[in-house]
Amino acid sequence: MIGFCNGIITAMITPFDKRGVNFEEFGKMIEYQIDGGTDALVVLGTTGEPATMTEDEKVETIKYAVKKAAGRIKIIIGTGSNDTAKAVAASKRAEELGADGVLVVTPYYNKCTQAGLFEYYKAVCAAVKIPVIAYNVPSRTAVNILPETAEKLATLPNMAGIKEASGNMAQVCETMRRIRGKMDLYSGEDFLNLPMLAIGGAGLISVTSNIAPALVKKMYNLVRDGKLDEANEVQDFLLPLEDACFLEVNPIPVKAAYNMLGFKAGTPRSPLSELEDKNKVILQNAIDNAGLKKVW
Repeated sequence: MIGFCNGIITAMITPFDKRGVNFEEFGKMIEYQIDGGTDALVVLGTTGEPATMTEDEKVETIKYAVKKAAGRIKIIIGTGSNDTAKAVAASKRAEELGADGVLVVTPYYNKCTQAGLFEYYKAVCAAVKIPVIAYNVPSRTAVNILPETAEKLATLPNMAGIKEASGNMAQVCETMRRIRGKMDLYSGEDFLNLPMLAIGGAGLISVTSNIAPALVKKMYNLVRDGKLDEANEVQDFLLPLEDACFLEVNPIPVKAAYNMLGFKAGTPRSPLSELEDKNKVILQNAIDNAGLKKVW
């Protein structure tokens, strides 16, 4: 399945307050993304902290995102699990609630085999009709989708692509060679956005675009238009901000960055903590140097 979603996909945070999910602020963030030219949003992905949310909170967040987007921007829901049955159930629920697609991280902790990975994604794809994007992030899950497995996944009818966050460009290039023309490649590492686009990536699933959607979209558009020299200038400009967004474990810094821009993003839920003071200074400087202004 080629062409489900080209462009910039923001891996959204979930703003919290003492009552739970702060939907008023979430709505402002969605509008900020739309205004910045973002093409789709991942809701309840890793950056959205779903591991610390109740099932009721997840349902209400999906409903709100779909209603707020109102067809103006695609909504992709994170539905992966270390239990295939739970991933299938979450994907079905996302489809029923109006999601345009699902992002399914590899099973974590269990450390399944490549054969197990294929069966996991086969089960999810068979359970829904909407596009499925596999998410490869071995630094978090201890499971790596090898290129030959990615090629096999591309045979599944509604497997739309793979978000690659292995950080291994040699592996990414081999994966791209094997899936080219069969399913799409999405960059899952902001540092590698430009090279992944240059080898044929369809788009980016970005953390940095939470706070700088227009800048990230500009870089994407320049690569798409074949203006690599200009794209490199934008990427060079973005790099200090990208570095700052990963000073600590995601989404700690980007949540702090939203607060610096005037949003009420709240703080991460435990066991994640607030950004350390010394890193707040670095992050604020990066925001200022990138020319980002307070929104609210």
